[in-house]
Amino acid sequence: QVQLVESGGRLVQAGGSLRLSCAASGRTVTNYAMAWFRQAPGQEREYVANIQWTGGTYYADSVKGRFTISRDNAKNTVYLQMNSLKPEDAAVYYCAAAFKYAGGQPGEYDYWGQGTQVTVSS
Repeated sequence: QVQLVESGGRLVQAGGSLRLSCAASGRTVTNYAMAWFRQAPGQEREYVANIQWTGGTYYADSVKGRFTISRDNAKNTVYLQMNSLKPEDAAVYYCAAAFKYAGGQPGEYDYWGQGTQVTVSS
C-alpha cells in the first residue's frame, strides 16, 4: 500500500506562486507514475500533470508553461510548482500514484491523497 499526503495549499493572489508537495509512505514510489489532479466545486476531477517513473513529464494544456511537476526519489516526494496562478486554478489538488506508467485518466491511478486546497483571489 502507498499512502499519499499533500501539503502546501493556501490562499494566494492571482499571479502568485505556490509549491505543492506530495509525500509518499508505505513503500518507495521510485517505480511509480505520479500525478496531480484537481477538482473545483461542482466539477469533475481534472488532470493537471504527471511524471512517469522514468522522469518524463506531461501537462494539461491549461497549465502548460506555468506549472512544473518534479520528483525527489530520495525523499519519496513529488512536487507541483505553480506559477502565474489564475482564479480558475482554484481547486482541491490531489496527488495520485500508479505502478510504472499512467496517463491523464483518474482511473489509471491506484492510490490517492486526501487533497490540499488552493484558493486564488483575483
